[in-house]
Amino acid sequence: MAFGPVPLQPAFGIPTVGILVLLLAIVTVYQMVEIVDAYEKKALTVFGEYRKLLQPGISFIPPFVSRTYAFDMRTQTLDVPRQEAITRDNSPVTADAVVYIKVMDAKKAFLEVDDYKRAVSNLAQTTLRAVIGDMELDDTLNKRQEINGRIRRELDEPTDEWGVRVESVEVREVNPSKDVQQAMEQQTSAERRRRAMILEAQGERRSAVEQAEGEKQSNIIRAQGEKQSQILEAQGDAISTVLRAKSAESMGERAIIEKGMESLETIGQGESTTFVLPQELTSLLGRYGRQLTDSDVQESAGLDSLEFDAETRELLGLDDIEEILGQIDAATEMDVEELEQEAEAIKRGAGTDIKDADDVITEVDEETTMSGSEAVGDGTVPPEDSDDESEEAEPAVEKERE
Repeated sequence: MAFGPVPLQPAFGIPTVGILVLLLAIVTVYQMVEIVDAYEKKALTVFGEYRKLLQPGISFIPPFVSRTYAFDMRTQTLDVPRQEAITRDNSPVTADAVVYIKVMDAKKAFLEVDDYKRAVSNLAQTTLRAVIGDMELDDTLNKRQEINGRIRRELDEPTDEWGVRVESVEVREVNPSKDVQQAMEQQTSAERRRRAMILEAQGERRSAVEQAEGEKQSNIIRAQGEKQSQILEAQGDAISTVLRAKSAESMGERAIIEKGMESLETIGQGESTTFVLPQELTSLLGRYGRQLTDSDVQESAGLDSLEFDAETRELLGLDDIEEILGQIDAATEMDVEELEQEAEAIKRGAGTDIKDADDVITEVDEETTMSGSEAVGDGTVPPEDSDDESEEAEPAVEKERE
């Protein structure tokens, strides 16, 4: 029995080879096509050598031997972790910040630095600690913009070499230690109490001045009234005294006339026909001849009138009473609007040595600062002058009351 040659069958058929070729072609095309988004750029390396930056869109690159590195060209936010630092006045604080950066040159960001985000974050941390260490505690709490500006300036130069621009730096929080916070709260409370005491003292002082001014005006008006009353009373007493004197003189003259009439009647009853009359009686007869004889004897003079003559009126000042009273009224009349303006000026502290509470507090702060600096230089503490000020204020108020 003879055996012939047996043909060998291939392990893989033609269909399998075709499938492999198709898969290889698909993988090759996938490796050759590179899609770049609109907000980024990609650095291309072939066999580890930098070739170029791929722009947004579709790019074809050598397959299997190329690698790309994407760079986001938008503004990016980096959180700076919380950092502990010591201020220049040896106060511990903690601070954190936010840094906004943007890649300006993707080639430098790829070739000059390993990881630009981590590099910028680490640099921002060290710069934040350095800036806080150069400032006082109060400055770190109040001058945030200055801290932001200094950190940004410190970051600009090294980041420019990396193709990255620092657009903004914002310090979020600066917190002192708990002990320092308690001390600051006590200081704030003491400052508020001091301001309240100053305002209260200013109010009491202003009230005292206003009360003294009111008493002064009241005393002036009362004195003017008493003066007017005394003048009128004195004028009335003088007029009453003169009237009483005139009345007594007139009554005495009438008594003499009546006595003379009785004498004439006695003489008329005598037997003698020749009569010798004194001149005074003749004058009296002349005055009252008409009443005695019912004749046409002219009345040479009548009784003295109760009215005052010019000399007496001038002596008593009767013609000047209206003028005097008018001057007194003009002196005592006070303009209501002027009084209101004076009262308002007193309330505002005008015309007195009262100062505004904020000005007083500012002056006290300045004096405290100056005295503190002098005390540090001389090693002594100046005495407080609050008692002297109060003693100076009391004579001022007493003077206003007078």
